[in-house]
Amino acid sequence: MDRREALKRTAWIMGGAVSAPVIMGILKGCTAKPTIDWKPVFLSSDQGVLVTQVAEIIIPKTDTPGAKDVGVPGFIDSIVKECFSKEDQDNFLSGLNAFDEEAKKEYGDPFAELDAKDQEAFVKKLHDAAVKAEKETTPAPKRPFILAMKELTMSGFFISEAGSTQVLQYDPVPGAYKGCVPLKEAGNGKTWAT
Repeated sequence: MDRREALKRTAWIMGGAVSAPVIMGILKGCTAKPTIDWKPVFLSSDQGVLVTQVAEIIIPKTDTPGAKDVGVPGFIDSIVKECFSKEDQDNFLSGLNAFDEEAKKEYGDPFAELDAKDQEAFVKKLHDAAVKAEKETTPAPKRPFILAMKELTMSGFFISEAGSTQVLQYDPVPGAYKGCVPLKEAGNGKTWAT
């Protein structure tokens, strides 16, 4: 039984006298809180969920694994902890929090609790605005969170085994050198993994 059907039956049983808080509780209360299957080292669990969801929107699972499948969120957590300066870590975390706050302002709920369609639309909107701002502003402004997430997600994905062997062209032991061949014959149009 879905939530709407449960709400209708409850209203029918109670003679149509169901208060607004009860309706909201039924509609929102049945939604499971998103979880992650990895343990963050630097990020909090809630931040880990957010990073996981954004990474999966950037590189979703199709006929190849998605960002979540190859461990990109854990990679991002490790990179931010081990490789970022304290200032860059603070910028990443403040960008992550601002991203979530913007989602709350726009949709009324934290990003992690939005439905998939709203999450994708929100990420696309912020991404397109950030790319436009980066192209039009000279010198380029401080890198927006969404573009930093995209860069980290793509880096983590394409250095993974699945990213470099299933999406990119990979040859562990390259053969003979062929200097001038048509692109069609040089790897079926895929870019080489290096």
